[in-house]
Order: sequence, then structure tokens, then C-alpha cells
Amino acid sequence: MMSFVVLGLGILFLLVLIIKFKINTFISLILTAALVGAGLGMPLDQIPTSIQNGIGSSLGELAIVFGFGAVLGRLVADAGGAYRIAHTLIAKFGKKRVQLAIMVAAFIIGIALFFEVGMVLLIPIVFAIALEASVPLLYLGIPMAAALSVTHGFLPPHPAPTAIAGALGANPGTVLVYGLIVAIPAAIVAGPIFTKLAQKFAPDAFVVKKQLTAFGQQKAFQIDETPSCGISVLTSLFPVLLMGITTVYTIIYNDGQPFKNPKGIDAFITMIGNPVAAMIISLVFALWAMGWHQGRATKDMMVTVEDAVKSIAMLLLIIGGGAAFKQILIDGGISKQISDLFIHSAISPLILAWLITVLLRVALGSATVAALTAAGLVQPLMAASGINPALMVLVIGAGSLAFSHVNDAGFWMFKEYFDLNVKQTLQIWTVLETIIAVVGLGMALILNLIV
Repeated sequence: MMSFVVLGLGILFLLVLIIKFKINTFISLILTAALVGAGLGMPLDQIPTSIQNGIGSSLGELAIVFGFGAVLGRLVADAGGAYRIAHTLIAKFGKKRVQLAIMVAAFIIGIALFFEVGMVLLIPIVFAIALEASVPLLYLGIPMAAALSVTHGFLPPHPAPTAIAGALGANPGTVLVYGLIVAIPAAIVAGPIFTKLAQKFAPDAFVVKKQLTAFGQQKAFQIDETPSCGISVLTSLFPVLLMGITTVYTIIYNDGQPFKNPKGIDAFITMIGNPVAAMIISLVFALWAMGWHQGRATKDMMVTVEDAVKSIAMLLLIIGGGAAFKQILIDGGISKQISDLFIHSAISPLILAWLITVLLRVALGSATVAALTAAGLVQPLMAASGINPALMVLVIGAGSLAFSHVNDAGFWMFKEYFDLNVKQTLQIWTVLETIIAVVGLGMALILNLIV
């Protein structure tokens, strides 16, 4: 149990550094990771390596995805595209139904995009809509985050459900169908319904903001000076279209599985669906659609690019710090100790898989790592119990979202993008993710009685 005591003390130490002493979050995460590694008995020379590996593995892809995603979003915003989309949505749906419109749009986008990419692309548009509708950003942001999160946890082709389905022998198409049945109620409960509750217990977070740290002061536009809604939406969703093409193609021609040695058209389709390639291609299109095509000078667009990169620099470091903390916990052996707790348990296999994944999620931070680790632990149990493998994939996906806190990159991303403090992020983001986890488990248990 000493390892869990060390983990608890480490999290407490991190919160004290950030909240009490106002130490920079990135610095606090690295210091905490080093101390926890020492407390777990890791060789001292391995601690810096684990921190380096954690940061490198996290930022290797995210650096370009986040960087180009932020630039694309800022180009759309600075050209007036986000304002045009906001104005059009409000005109079509009205202020009363705009929250539902945002959630549906985020759900559709989230099927094709990673959570982080969807958040980067949608935040500028959602912020513009919130400004235009004069509502708090979180009023629209919570349903958006809920929709993106459920697709990340339950629906292939996202990494965790796809990889778990492969590990447990579940058909990806079946997982997708059952996943939709689970994801839609979870998004509704954790989105619009939870928003009403959150406004009561965290009212200080629901304020109308004129600017965000991650995006700066928003420009004022005349509607006739902005790009058309069609080209603005196309530019914003270009990465979604590219990844969506790849997803549909693999479902039709390879049962939803990635091609092992793609050639010709298979290689081309695989390439454009890669998040890095999709963002590179999309940024080139955005430079034309929101820049040269609108008569903007290249010099002006490069100012937009620099501002966008500056705005997310600290966010990238914070995400890297969270990944370093996560890697220390993995290399320190906490995941194995959690699995040992349940070796002789008589709990229902679905509930047991959920509990194991929740504990791994709390300890390790990464939803994907927690899910993949749990899949390996429960595979023998599933084979012996005869549980539908698709349902096992879903309960593991649900558990991997629970109790997101300071060792999860998503926690810090939500905090920074929505300009919240740590307490507010725990009250809103952590609770939102846990609601999805609980509703997901409940829906999977109901499905288990039917299928």
C-alpha cells in the first residue's frame, strides 16, 4: 500500500504547489513527478529518463497537431470565419437550441477526430458563438467536451476502443453500434443536463468572457466583411473530412482495421487520415481559404500564426508535464499493483473490468494507457465468463474516462482553454468525465441483459 500512499501524497503536493504557492503548473508537474518517482523506489538515474520519455511520447505528435490546429483555428477566427459560423448557427437554431446544436456538431466531429484535435478546432468557434449569444463559454463548452469525450472513449476508430477491440477479439462494427447506444445518453447526461447542475455548484465559472488567454482579444466584424459560412465550415472541418474519408475507406475495404502494408490508393488514404498529415494539408488549405482567397497579405497571416503558436506554448508544456507524471507512475509499477488487488475477486466481470480501469485511470492519468492495461488484465476473465467482448470494450472505455484529475493531460487542456482554476476544473471537468463513466457502465449493463 505504500505506493498508493506515495501517489496520494504526490497529488496533494502538486495541488499545494499550484494552489497555495502559485508555482507554474509545468514546473510543479515535473517536480512532483521526480519526487513521486523517488518515493516509488525507482532508480534515481531512471527518473530523468522516464520524465523525458513521458514528455517526448506525448508531444511527439501533439506538437504539430496542436500547433497547426491552433493556427488553423486562429486563421478562421481572424478572418471572421468563426464569427460567420456563430452568426449562422444562432440565426438557424436560436439561442435556446444552440447548446444542442453545438453538442450534435461536436459529436459528429468527434467520431473522426481525436479528442485533443476536436477541442483545438472547436474552441474558437464555440467561443465566438458564446460571445455572439452572450452566454458563458462553459454553457456551450460542457456539452462540446462531453460529446468529444464519449466518442473518444466508446467509438472506433479512436485509439483506445479500436485497440481494446483488437485485444479482446471484438468486432469493431459491433463496438461502434453498441458504442453509439451507450455514447448518446452519456453525452446528454454529461452535457446539457450536467450544465444545469454545474451552474448551481460552480457559479463563479459561468461568466461571460470577452477574451481567453489561449486566444486573446477577439476582433469585431461586420457580417458582410466575413467569409461565407460554407467556406468557413469547410476550412474548420477539413481535418474531419480527411480523417473521415480514411475511416469510411478502412471500414469498407478492411473491416475497419488499419492497413498493415498499404500501397497505392490504400497508402494515400491512410496518409491523409493520419492526424499529422491531416493537419498539415488542412493548414495549407486554411492559408488559402482564410488568407489569400480573402485578400489577406501573407505578412498579416504570419502575425496570426505567431500569435497562435505563442498562445499554446505553455499549454503544450503543461500537457508534457502531465505526461511525464503519468510515465513515472507507469514505470514505478503502480499499474501492476492495481491488477494484483483483483486477482481472486468474485465481482461481475463487467463491473470488475470497469473498477480495474477506473483505478488505473486515477493512478496513471492517460485514458488510453489505462484502457489498454485493463484489457490485458481482464482478457482471461472475459474468456472464462462468456461476456460479449464488445460490451467489455465499452465498460473498459467507460472506466478509462472516470475521475480525470491532475495527472491527465485532458484536465490541464480543459483548464487552460476555458480559463479555469484548479478547483473549478475539478468541479466541472472531473465530474463531467465521471458522469460519462458511470452512465457508460450503466448502459453497458443494460445492454448485457438484452444482447
